[in-house]
Amino acid sequence: MKPGVLTVAGSDSGGGAGIQADLKTMLALGVHGMSVVTAVTAQNSLGVQGAWELPVEAVRAQYRSVVDDIGVQAVKTGMLASAELVEAVAELIGGTDVPAVVDPVGVSKHGDSLLAASALDSMRTKLLPVATVATPNLDEVAQLTGVRVESEAQLPEAAAAVLSYGPRWVLIKGGHLPGEAVDLLTDGSEEHWLRAPRHDNRHTHGTGCTLASAIASQLAKGQSVPRAVAAAKEYVTGAIAAGFALGGGIGPVDHAWALRQGSRGA
Repeated sequence: MKPGVLTVAGSDSGGGAGIQADLKTMLALGVHGMSVVTAVTAQNSLGVQGAWELPVEAVRAQYRSVVDDIGVQAVKTGMLASAELVEAVAELIGGTDVPAVVDPVGVSKHGDSLLAASALDSMRTKLLPVATVATPNLDEVAQLTGVRVESEAQLPEAAAAVLSYGPRWVLIKGGHLPGEAVDLLTDGSEEHWLRAPRHDNRHTHGTGCTLASAIASQLAKGQSVPRAVAAAKEYVTGAIAAGFALGGGIGPVDHAWALRQGSRGA
């Protein structure tokens, strides 16, 4: 049976990020993608023009419908918008015995806020503790912990700060630093440094959603966390390299690049 992965995230009407990016990634990596929509955004290559969160009961009902009938092998979270949604989703994931990848989405690629300030504490105390892997970028690290990373040498400090909230592993994404794209994966005892060449391509919309979904897809296929993250990094690096122009602003990464090469991204 094909592994199933459930994304709990917001909709991106432009198709580059959110559940649209998640489902494309899952298709490309050979798992069955399913979705719980937490919010609807009016979004394009220029930014987020509007966002409307769904009621908690709608989110809970979608989750239960999928998990109770179809079942899942991994869960991935993205935009959760409010404290109420963060807490409800944390409770649902806590009762589902599968790997959970938490992408603590706080700000969009264009700088638009996607998480209420009041939800940050719920993220720290409720959702991060049930995460198998948390995947914050440097802006989200600063939001969650107050640690501001300006060099690669500070990545272990950032990782320790996030791990203090309880995820089993944390992947600190250092893509905003100068130089090659370096990420640090650690569980507090072992460290894995993942490096990739930086591609001179501005079309990177959906990178974070895509990476977290790729990790969840590999975990659903039975990979260990270090192997899942390494394979996901390889997939997203290829997707960034193949990113394409769309609209008048920042275009998306190309989720289908590996399919065109006859590959399943490891």
